[in-house]
Amino acid sequence: MDGTPKTPKDYKVVAATQLCGGKAVSAGASRALKVITGTSRFEASAEEYTVAQAAADLVQTFPVTTVGREDLCRVYTPIGAPDFDLRITWRLVDGAPSDEPAAPKFTVLKMGEEALAAEDMAYVQFACRSDRLLNSSSVAHIVIGVQHWAVPTEPEGDVEALKDAYATVAHSVSLAMAKELGCEDDGGLPAQPVLDPA
Repeated sequence: MDGTPKTPKDYKVVAATQLCGGKAVSAGASRALKVITGTSRFEASAEEYTVAQAAADLVQTFPVTTVGREDLCRVYTPIGAPDFDLRITWRLVDGAPSDEPAAPKFTVLKMGEEALAAEDMAYVQFACRSDRLLNSSSVAHIVIGVQHWAVPTEPEGDVEALKDAYATVAHSVSLAMAKELGCEDDGGLPAQPVLDPA
């Protein structure tokens, strides 16, 4: 017996646009994932990690705010490539963000209610009014996060390019979630990511 782990039977390697149920990652976000991870091929997402599933869970949870972040999807580099683990999460928060200044590591961008980008994570918050939500007259405040799940290290590569890349992925998933939920006006999100600092 050799010591190499057996590849799981249902193991598949896919393009970024097929991750997270196939709706979450736009062509632009696919290029951004290559900037972040160094690869354009990824382990296929588990069946439960889709935008549709996350939206269904959010509808069930609303109007209660979430205590922590819920996994929407995880992105892994394929076997044989350097390990990289990216977590995409969602949470429901109480209301629009406060005016407190963002931590210095974040660049504030003009998307949704709030968008913050750093070289290892990005968050987009948007407001959603939708017939799918229990009390459709009330607004859900949703935060989508994209974070490199690793022991903090100094980022390798161009910090500005990494910030743009994380923001692009966070925007793509946020827009997919807004569309899946049927949010009015796509939750106020632009069709393309806005990467210029606010």
